[in-house]
Amino acid sequence: MPEAAPSLFDTIVNLCKRRGFVFPSAEIYGGFRSTYDYGPLGVHLLRNVKNEWWRSMVQLRDDVVGLDAAILGPPAIWEASGHLANFTDPLVDCRNCKERHRLDKLEDPDTCPSCGKTGTLTEARQFNLMFKTHAGPVEGAGAEVYLRPETAQGMFVNFKNVLETSRKKPPFGIAQVGKSFRNEITPGNFVFRTREFEQMEMEFFVPPADATKWYEYWCQERMDWYISLGMPEDKLRLRPHEADELSHYSSGTSDVEFLFPWGWDELEGIANRGEYDLVQHAKHSGEKLEFFDQAANERYVPHVIEPAAGATRTAMAFLMAAYDEEEVNDEKRVVLRLHPRLAPFKVAVLPLSKKEELTPTAREVLRLLQPHWQTDYDETQAIGRRYRRQDEIGTPLCVTVDFDTLDDRAVTVRERDSMEQVRVPIDEVVDTVRAKLGF
Repeated sequence: MPEAAPSLFDTIVNLCKRRGFVFPSAEIYGGFRSTYDYGPLGVHLLRNVKNEWWRSMVQLRDDVVGLDAAILGPPAIWEASGHLANFTDPLVDCRNCKERHRLDKLEDPDTCPSCGKTGTLTEARQFNLMFKTHAGPVEGAGAEVYLRPETAQGMFVNFKNVLETSRKKPPFGIAQVGKSFRNEITPGNFVFRTREFEQMEMEFFVPPADATKWYEYWCQERMDWYISLGMPEDKLRLRPHEADELSHYSSGTSDVEFLFPWGWDELEGIANRGEYDLVQHAKHSGEKLEFFDQAANERYVPHVIEPAAGATRTAMAFLMAAYDEEEVNDEKRVVLRLHPRLAPFKVAVLPLSKKEELTPTAREVLRLLQPHWQTDYDETQAIGRRYRRQDEIGTPLCVTVDFDTLDDRAVTVRERDSMEQVRVPIDEVVDTVRAKLGF
Protein backbone atom coordinates (compact mmCIF):
# COMPACT_ATOMS: atom_id res chain seq x y z
CA MET A 1 0.00 0.00 0.00
CA PRO A 2 1.49 3.40 -0.96
CA GLU A 3 2.05 6.06 1.66
CA ALA A 4 1.04 9.72 1.70
CA ALA A 5 3.57 12.07 0.08
CA PRO A 6 3.37 15.43 1.88
CA SER A 7 5.87 17.12 -0.46
CA LEU A 8 3.53 16.52 -3.40
CA PHE A 9 1.05 19.01 -1.97
CA ASP A 10 3.36 22.02 -2.33
CA THR A 11 4.50 20.78 -5.75
CA ILE A 12 0.93 20.66 -7.06
CA VAL A 13 -0.04 24.03 -5.53
CA ASN A 14 3.03 25.60 -7.17
CA LEU A 15 2.27 23.96 -10.52
CA CYS A 16 -1.34 25.15 -10.39
CA LYS A 17 -0.34 28.78 -9.92
CA ARG A 18 2.65 28.74 -12.28
CA ARG A 19 0.88 27.06 -15.19
CA GLY A 20 -2.55 28.62 -14.80
CA PHE A 21 -4.68 25.88 -13.28
CA VAL A 22 -5.77 27.65 -10.08
CA PHE A 23 -5.23 31.18 -8.77
CA PRO A 24 -5.98 32.58 -5.29
CA SER A 25 -9.18 34.60 -5.64
CA ALA A 26 -8.90 38.41 -5.41
CA GLU A 27 -5.12 38.05 -5.20
CA ILE A 28 -4.39 41.68 -6.13
CA TYR A 29 -6.42 42.67 -3.06
CA GLY A 30 -4.56 40.33 -0.77
CA GLY A 31 -6.76 37.31 -1.48
CA PHE A 32 -10.01 36.12 0.04
CA ARG A 33 -9.61 33.11 2.29
CA SER A 34 -10.73 29.75 0.98
CA THR A 35 -11.78 30.96 -2.48
CA TYR A 36 -9.99 30.16 -5.73
CA ASP A 37 -10.31 31.07 -9.39
CA TYR A 38 -9.74 28.48 -12.09
CA GLY A 39 -7.36 29.77 -14.76
CA PRO A 40 -7.04 28.99 -18.49
CA LEU A 41 -5.96 25.38 -17.85
CA GLY A 42 -7.93 24.75 -14.67
CA VAL A 43 -11.23 25.75 -16.23
CA HIS A 44 -10.72 23.08 -18.91
CA LEU A 45 -9.67 20.41 -16.39
CA LEU A 46 -12.63 21.10 -14.12
CA ARG A 47 -15.05 21.18 -17.03
CA ASN A 48 -13.64 17.89 -18.33
CA VAL A 49 -14.10 16.21 -14.94
CA LYS A 50 -17.73 17.37 -14.83
CA ASN A 51 -18.32 16.41 -18.46
CA GLU A 52 -16.95 12.90 -17.89
CA TRP A 53 -19.14 12.48 -14.82
CA TRP A 54 -22.17 13.65 -16.83
CA ARG A 55 -21.22 11.41 -19.73
CA SER A 56 -21.08 8.31 -17.53
CA MET A 57 -24.08 9.15 -15.35
CA VAL A 58 -26.51 10.59 -17.91
CA GLN A 59 -25.37 10.35 -21.53
CA LEU A 60 -24.45 6.67 -21.49
CA ARG A 61 -27.52 5.61 -19.49
CA ASP A 62 -31.25 5.55 -20.22
CA ASP A 63 -32.33 5.50 -16.57
CA VAL A 64 -30.93 8.88 -15.44
CA VAL A 65 -32.08 12.38 -16.43
CA GLY A 66 -30.56 15.78 -15.72
CA LEU A 67 -31.60 18.81 -13.70
CA ASP A 68 -30.25 22.26 -12.91
CA ALA A 69 -32.03 23.55 -9.81
CA ALA A 70 -31.81 27.01 -8.25
CA ILE A 71 -29.01 27.95 -5.87
CA LEU A 72 -31.23 30.19 -3.72
CA GLY A 73 -33.96 28.51 -1.67
CA PRO A 74 -36.58 29.43 0.93
CA PRO A 75 -36.18 28.36 4.57
CA ALA A 76 -39.02 25.84 4.14
CA ILE A 77 -36.81 23.57 2.03
CA TRP A 78 -34.02 23.55 4.61
CA GLU A 79 -36.42 23.10 7.51
CA ALA A 80 -37.87 20.01 5.83
CA SER A 81 -34.45 18.60 4.97
CA GLY A 82 -33.18 19.09 8.52
CA HIS A 83 -30.43 21.51 7.56
CA LEU A 84 -31.75 24.38 9.69
CA ALA A 85 -31.66 22.23 12.82
CA ASN A 86 -28.86 19.76 12.15
CA PHE A 87 -26.38 21.10 9.56
CA THR A 88 -23.87 22.17 12.17
CA ASP A 89 -20.27 21.69 13.26
CA PRO A 90 -18.89 22.11 16.81
CA LEU A 91 -17.14 25.50 17.06
CA VAL A 92 -14.62 26.54 19.72
CA ASP A 93 -12.81 29.85 20.24
CA CYS A 94 -9.31 30.34 21.61
CA ARG A 95 -9.35 32.91 24.41
CA ASN A 96 -5.67 33.65 23.82
CA CYS A 97 -5.31 34.20 20.06
CA LYS A 98 -9.03 34.59 19.23
CA GLU A 99 -8.85 32.00 16.41
CA ARG A 100 -11.83 29.72 15.82
CA HIS A 101 -11.59 25.99 15.21
CA ARG A 102 -13.79 23.00 14.48
CA LEU A 103 -13.55 20.85 17.59
CA ASP A 104 -13.89 17.46 15.92
CA LYS A 105 -10.91 18.20 13.64
CA LEU A 106 -8.45 19.08 16.43
CA GLU A 107 -5.69 16.58 17.19
CA ASP A 108 -5.81 17.67 20.84
CA PRO A 109 -9.21 19.05 21.96
CA ASP A 110 -7.51 20.97 24.81
CA THR A 111 -4.80 22.72 22.74
CA CYS A 112 -5.18 25.55 20.22
CA PRO A 113 -3.37 24.60 16.97
CA SER A 114 -2.77 28.28 16.13
CA CYS A 115 -1.00 29.52 19.26
CA GLY A 116 -0.17 26.22 20.99
CA LYS A 117 -1.72 27.25 24.30
CA THR A 118 -3.48 24.60 26.39
CA GLY A 119 -6.71 25.21 28.28
CA THR A 120 -7.66 28.31 26.30
CA LEU A 121 -10.48 26.83 24.18
CA THR A 122 -14.09 27.68 25.00
CA GLU A 123 -16.90 25.19 25.36
CA ALA A 124 -18.10 23.96 21.96
CA ARG A 125 -21.24 25.44 20.44
CA GLN A 126 -23.04 24.29 17.33
CA PHE A 127 -22.41 26.49 14.29
CA ASN A 128 -24.79 26.27 11.29
CA LEU A 129 -22.85 26.02 8.03
CA MET A 130 -25.47 27.52 5.72
CA PHE A 131 -25.04 30.98 4.17
CA LYS A 132 -28.06 33.20 4.76
CA THR A 133 -28.98 36.26 2.70
CA HIS A 134 -32.06 38.30 1.78
CA ALA A 135 -34.06 38.30 -1.44
CA GLY A 136 -35.61 41.54 -2.67
CA PRO A 137 -35.13 45.15 -1.60
CA VAL A 138 -36.28 44.74 2.01
CA GLU A 139 -34.37 42.91 4.69
CA GLY A 140 -36.25 40.98 7.33
CA ALA A 141 -37.34 37.55 8.40
CA GLY A 142 -39.82 37.31 5.53
CA ALA A 143 -37.09 37.91 2.95
CA GLU A 144 -34.57 35.39 4.28
CA VAL A 145 -33.19 32.85 1.81
CA TYR A 146 -30.28 30.44 1.91
CA LEU A 147 -27.56 29.47 -0.53
CA ARG A 148 -27.86 25.73 -0.98
CA PRO A 149 -25.32 23.69 1.03
CA GLU A 150 -25.84 20.73 -1.34
CA THR A 151 -27.45 20.14 -4.72
CA ALA A 152 -29.49 17.16 -3.50
CA GLN A 153 -32.58 18.98 -2.21
CA GLY A 154 -33.33 20.51 -5.60
CA MET A 155 -33.70 17.00 -6.98
CA PHE A 156 -35.99 15.87 -4.17
CA VAL A 157 -38.34 18.84 -4.47
CA ASN A 158 -38.48 18.28 -8.25
CA PHE A 159 -39.14 14.54 -7.95
CA LYS A 160 -42.82 14.93 -8.86
CA ASN A 161 -42.07 17.27 -11.80
CA VAL A 162 -39.47 14.91 -13.25
CA LEU A 163 -41.67 11.84 -12.70
CA GLU A 164 -44.55 13.47 -14.59
CA THR A 165 -42.52 14.86 -17.50
CA SER A 166 -39.71 12.37 -18.17
CA ARG A 167 -41.76 9.17 -18.55
CA LYS A 168 -39.40 7.42 -16.12
CA LYS A 169 -40.28 5.04 -13.33
CA PRO A 170 -38.19 3.54 -10.51
CA PRO A 171 -35.44 2.60 -10.73
CA PHE A 172 -34.38 5.94 -12.23
CA GLY A 173 -32.11 8.81 -11.29
CA ILE A 174 -31.90 12.60 -11.39
CA ALA A 175 -28.39 14.02 -11.82
CA GLN A 176 -27.09 17.51 -11.24
CA VAL A 177 -23.77 19.36 -11.35
CA GLY A 178 -23.57 22.73 -9.65
CA LYS A 179 -22.28 25.10 -7.01
CA SER A 180 -22.88 24.60 -3.30
CA PHE A 181 -21.90 26.80 -0.37
CA ARG A 182 -20.89 25.89 3.17
CA ASN A 183 -19.60 28.34 5.75
CA GLU A 184 -16.79 26.01 6.82
CA ILE A 185 -15.17 26.83 10.15
CA THR A 186 -11.76 25.59 9.05
CA PRO A 187 -11.43 25.41 5.26
CA GLY A 188 -8.08 24.17 4.00
CA ASN A 189 -5.88 21.90 1.95
CA PHE A 190 -6.04 24.15 -1.12
CA VAL A 191 -9.23 23.45 -3.12
CA PHE A 192 -10.10 20.32 -1.11
CA ARG A 193 -12.30 22.10 1.44
CA THR A 194 -13.62 25.52 0.46
CA ARG A 195 -16.71 27.53 1.23
CA GLU A 196 -17.76 27.68 -2.43
CA PHE A 197 -17.42 24.44 -4.37
CA GLU A 198 -18.99 22.30 -7.08
CA GLN A 199 -20.78 19.02 -6.59
CA MET A 200 -21.70 16.17 -8.93
CA GLU A 201 -24.69 14.45 -7.35
CA MET A 202 -27.28 11.92 -8.43
CA GLU A 203 -30.40 10.76 -6.61
CA PHE A 204 -31.42 7.26 -7.74
CA PHE A 205 -35.01 6.39 -6.82
CA VAL A 206 -35.68 2.66 -6.37
CA PRO A 207 -38.39 0.32 -5.06
CA PRO A 208 -37.79 -0.12 -1.31
CA ALA A 209 -37.05 -3.85 -1.62
CA ASP A 210 -34.26 -3.16 -4.13
CA ALA A 211 -32.41 -0.47 -2.17
CA THR A 212 -29.58 -2.65 -0.86
CA LYS A 213 -28.92 -4.14 -4.30
CA TRP A 214 -28.71 -0.71 -5.91
CA TYR A 215 -26.56 0.67 -3.09
CA GLU A 216 -23.98 -2.06 -3.72
CA TYR A 217 -24.24 -1.47 -7.47
CA TRP A 218 -23.50 2.25 -7.22
CA CYS A 219 -20.60 1.72 -4.81
CA GLN A 220 -18.87 -0.44 -7.42
CA GLU A 221 -19.93 1.71 -10.36
CA ARG A 222 -18.46 4.84 -8.84
CA MET A 223 -15.16 3.15 -7.93
CA ASP A 224 -14.88 1.91 -11.51
CA TRP A 225 -15.37 5.45 -12.88
CA TYR A 226 -12.24 6.79 -11.19
CA ILE A 227 -10.18 3.81 -12.29
CA SER A 228 -11.44 4.10 -15.89
CA LEU A 229 -10.04 7.64 -16.02
CA GLY A 230 -6.57 6.65 -14.89
CA MET A 231 -6.74 6.81 -11.10
CA PRO A 232 -4.31 4.20 -9.70
CA GLU A 233 -6.22 1.49 -7.86
CA ASP A 234 -3.74 1.47 -4.98
CA LYS A 235 -4.53 5.15 -4.30
CA LEU A 236 -8.28 4.50 -4.05
CA ARG A 237 -10.36 2.70 -1.48
CA LEU A 238 -14.02 2.26 -0.63
CA ARG A 239 -14.56 2.79 3.09
CA PRO A 240 -17.92 1.81 4.62
CA HIS A 241 -19.03 4.09 7.45
CA GLU A 242 -19.12 2.74 10.97
CA ALA A 243 -22.51 2.75 12.70
CA ASP A 244 -21.66 5.87 14.73
CA GLU A 245 -20.72 7.77 11.53
CA LEU A 246 -24.01 7.21 9.71
CA SER A 247 -26.44 10.07 9.22
CA HIS A 248 -29.74 9.54 10.96
CA TYR A 249 -31.47 8.82 7.63
CA SER A 250 -28.81 6.48 6.23
CA SER A 251 -28.88 2.68 6.47
CA GLY A 252 -25.53 2.50 4.72
CA THR A 253 -22.88 4.92 3.48
CA SER A 254 -19.49 4.34 1.89
CA ASP A 255 -16.84 6.87 0.91
CA VAL A 256 -14.61 6.65 -2.13
CA GLU A 257 -11.32 7.86 -0.65
CA PHE A 258 -8.11 8.96 -2.35
CA LEU A 259 -4.63 8.94 -0.83
CA PHE A 260 -3.94 12.68 -0.71
CA PRO A 261 -0.57 14.06 0.47
CA TRP A 262 -2.07 14.43 3.97
CA GLY A 263 -3.56 10.92 3.99
CA TRP A 264 -6.79 9.19 2.99
CA ASP A 265 -9.69 11.59 2.46
CA GLU A 266 -13.10 11.61 0.80
CA LEU A 267 -13.73 12.12 -2.91
CA GLU A 268 -17.31 10.90 -2.93
CA GLY A 269 -19.97 9.47 -0.67
CA ILE A 270 -22.52 6.86 -1.71
CA ALA A 271 -25.48 6.77 0.69
CA ASN A 272 -28.61 4.68 1.06
CA ARG A 273 -30.89 7.50 2.22
CA GLY A 274 -34.06 5.43 2.42
CA GLU A 275 -37.35 7.30 2.05
CA TYR A 276 -36.38 10.09 4.45
CA ASP A 277 -36.09 13.00 2.01
CA LEU A 278 -39.27 12.41 0.02
CA VAL A 279 -41.26 11.78 3.20
CA GLN A 280 -39.95 14.99 4.79
CA HIS A 281 -40.73 17.17 1.78
CA ALA A 282 -44.15 15.56 1.37
CA LYS A 283 -44.90 16.25 5.04
CA HIS A 284 -43.80 19.89 4.93
CA SER A 285 -45.19 20.79 1.48
CA GLY A 286 -48.45 18.84 1.55
CA GLU A 287 -47.64 17.25 -1.84
CA LYS A 288 -47.64 13.51 -2.34
CA LEU A 289 -44.18 12.39 -3.40
CA GLU A 290 -44.73 8.76 -4.25
CA PHE A 291 -44.95 6.37 -7.17
CA PHE A 292 -47.89 4.23 -8.26
CA ASP A 293 -46.80 0.94 -9.81
CA GLN A 294 -49.68 0.01 -12.10
CA ALA A 295 -48.36 -3.48 -12.81
CA ALA A 296 -48.27 -4.38 -9.12
CA ASN A 297 -51.20 -2.12 -8.19
CA GLU A 298 -48.96 -0.72 -5.47
CA ARG A 299 -48.24 2.79 -4.25
CA TYR A 300 -44.95 3.46 -2.47
CA VAL A 301 -42.40 6.14 -1.58
CA PRO A 302 -39.16 5.26 -3.40
CA HIS A 303 -35.93 4.81 -1.49
CA VAL A 304 -32.95 6.84 -2.63
CA ILE A 305 -29.35 5.88 -3.37
CA GLU A 306 -27.14 8.96 -3.61
CA PRO A 307 -23.65 9.07 -5.14
CA ALA A 308 -22.35 12.58 -4.31
CA ALA A 309 -18.90 13.69 -5.45
CA GLY A 310 -16.95 16.94 -5.17
CA ALA A 311 -15.91 18.17 -8.61
CA THR A 312 -13.18 20.48 -7.36
CA ARG A 313 -11.50 17.99 -5.03
CA THR A 314 -11.83 15.29 -7.70
CA ALA A 315 -10.00 17.50 -10.22
CA MET A 316 -7.21 18.02 -7.67
CA ALA A 317 -6.99 14.28 -7.01
CA PHE A 318 -6.63 13.54 -10.73
CA LEU A 319 -3.84 16.15 -10.90
CA MET A 320 -2.01 14.57 -7.98
CA ALA A 321 -2.44 11.05 -9.33
CA ALA A 322 -1.15 12.12 -12.76
CA TYR A 323 1.97 14.00 -11.58
CA ASP A 324 5.22 12.28 -12.51
CA GLU A 325 8.91 13.13 -12.76
CA GLU A 326 11.57 11.29 -14.74
CA GLU A 327 15.12 11.77 -16.02
CA VAL A 328 15.48 12.29 -19.78
CA ASN A 329 18.96 13.08 -21.17
CA ASP A 330 20.14 14.01 -17.67
CA GLU A 331 17.30 16.51 -17.26
CA LYS A 332 14.18 16.29 -15.15
CA ARG A 333 10.99 15.91 -17.18
CA VAL A 334 7.74 16.72 -15.40
CA VAL A 335 4.74 14.96 -16.90
CA LEU A 336 1.06 15.11 -16.03
CA ARG A 337 -0.11 11.71 -17.20
CA LEU A 338 -3.74 12.76 -17.31
CA HIS A 339 -6.24 10.58 -19.11
CA PRO A 340 -6.81 12.18 -22.55
CA ARG A 341 -10.46 12.88 -21.70
CA LEU A 342 -9.39 14.95 -18.68
CA ALA A 343 -6.38 16.76 -20.19
CA PRO A 344 -7.01 20.53 -20.58
CA PHE A 345 -5.67 20.43 -24.15
CA LYS A 346 -5.92 17.22 -26.16
CA VAL A 347 -3.41 18.33 -28.80
CA ALA A 348 -0.99 21.21 -29.35
CA VAL A 349 0.13 22.59 -32.70
CA LEU A 350 3.77 23.69 -32.63
CA PRO A 351 5.45 25.31 -35.63
CA LEU A 352 9.17 24.55 -35.50
CA SER A 353 9.97 28.25 -35.42
CA LYS A 354 8.26 31.63 -35.60
CA LYS A 355 9.40 32.21 -39.18
CA GLU A 356 6.56 33.56 -41.25
CA GLU A 357 6.66 30.87 -43.92
CA LEU A 358 5.55 28.22 -41.35
CA THR A 359 2.66 30.18 -39.87
CA PRO A 360 0.01 29.71 -42.63
CA THR A 361 0.46 25.92 -42.69
CA ALA A 362 0.55 25.68 -38.90
CA ARG A 363 -2.66 27.69 -38.70
CA GLU A 364 -4.20 25.42 -41.32
CA VAL A 365 -3.44 22.38 -39.15
CA LEU A 366 -4.83 24.19 -36.12
CA ARG A 367 -8.11 24.89 -37.92
CA LEU A 368 -8.39 21.20 -38.87
CA LEU A 369 -8.07 20.10 -35.23
CA GLN A 370 -10.03 22.77 -33.36
CA PRO A 371 -13.55 21.59 -34.33
CA HIS A 372 -12.81 18.20 -32.76
CA TRP A 373 -10.70 18.88 -29.64
CA GLN A 374 -9.52 21.66 -27.36
CA THR A 375 -6.27 22.62 -29.07
CA ASP A 376 -3.32 24.78 -28.01
CA TYR A 377 -1.06 26.77 -30.33
CA ASP A 378 2.45 27.77 -29.28
CA GLU A 379 5.25 29.19 -31.42
CA THR A 380 7.49 30.76 -28.76
CA GLN A 381 10.79 29.26 -27.45
CA ALA A 382 12.80 26.31 -28.70
CA ILE A 383 10.76 23.27 -29.71
CA GLY A 384 12.24 21.14 -26.90
CA ARG A 385 11.09 23.62 -24.26
CA ARG A 386 7.62 23.73 -25.79
CA TYR A 387 7.41 19.93 -25.69
CA ARG A 388 8.33 20.05 -21.99
CA ARG A 389 5.69 22.67 -21.29
CA GLN A 390 3.01 20.55 -22.97
CA ASP A 391 4.20 17.50 -20.99
CA GLU A 392 3.90 19.47 -17.76
CA ILE A 393 0.32 20.57 -18.43
CA GLY A 394 -0.74 17.09 -19.54
CA THR A 395 -1.28 17.53 -23.30
CA PRO A 396 -1.36 13.98 -24.76
CA LEU A 397 -0.24 14.87 -28.31
CA CYS A 398 1.81 17.53 -30.07
CA VAL A 399 1.73 18.17 -33.83
CA THR A 400 4.87 19.83 -35.18
CA VAL A 401 4.96 21.75 -38.44
CA ASP A 402 8.52 22.06 -39.81
CA PHE A 403 10.18 23.26 -43.00
CA ASP A 404 9.83 19.84 -44.63
CA THR A 405 6.07 20.24 -44.20
CA LEU A 406 6.13 22.95 -46.87
CA ASP A 407 7.38 20.38 -49.38
CA ASP A 408 5.83 17.05 -48.34
CA ARG A 409 2.60 18.29 -46.63
CA ALA A 410 3.34 16.06 -43.64
CA VAL A 411 3.60 16.80 -39.89
CA THR A 412 5.18 15.09 -36.88
CA VAL A 413 2.83 13.74 -34.18
CA ARG A 414 4.52 13.27 -30.78
CA GLU A 415 3.04 11.31 -27.87
CA ARG A 416 3.36 12.69 -24.35
CA ASP A 417 3.94 9.49 -22.41
CA SER A 418 6.27 7.58 -24.73
CA MET A 419 7.71 10.64 -26.54
CA GLU A 420 7.47 8.59 -29.74
CA GLN A 421 7.04 10.50 -32.98
CA VAL A 422 5.42 9.56 -36.29
CA ARG A 423 5.16 11.51 -39.50
CA VAL A 424 1.74 11.68 -41.15
CA PRO A 425 0.21 13.63 -44.05
CA ILE A 426 -1.77 16.71 -43.08
CA ASP A 427 -4.83 15.14 -44.71
CA GLU A 428 -4.59 12.28 -42.20
CA VAL A 429 -3.77 14.27 -39.07
CA VAL A 430 -7.36 14.35 -37.72
CA ASP A 431 -7.78 10.58 -38.11
CA THR A 432 -4.34 9.97 -36.56
CA VAL A 433 -5.09 12.14 -33.52
CA ARG A 434 -8.50 10.50 -33.09
CA ALA A 435 -6.96 7.03 -33.18
CA LYS A 436 -4.30 7.94 -30.62
CA LEU A 437 -6.70 9.72 -28.24
CA GLY A 438 -9.37 7.06 -28.56
CA PHE A 439 -12.24 9.49 -29.21
